[in-house]
Amino acid sequence: MYRHIQALQQVSRRTLSTSARRQVENKVPHKQKHFQEDNGVPIHLKGGVSDAILYRATMALTILGSAYVVYELVCAAFPKKKE
Repeated sequence: MYRHIQALQQVSRRTLSTSARRQVENKVPHKQKHFQEDNGVPIHLKGGVSDAILYRATMALTILGSAYVVYELVCAAFPKKKE
């Protein structure tokens, strides 16, 4: 049992202490330049096509949800008569 714990400690120590195998390029300055340029595009759409799709989907769901809430309120305000 003690050997298992010791082996686990050694493996965890090895994986946490090793340096990164590859260096990742810092893309933050490029992204900052891209998002700060003044080209008339709102900040929430500067990410490209995926941002536009997410924005339109959010707006569509908001409008549909609001319409459904109004419909349910009207149905609750004027209940159907039981005959």
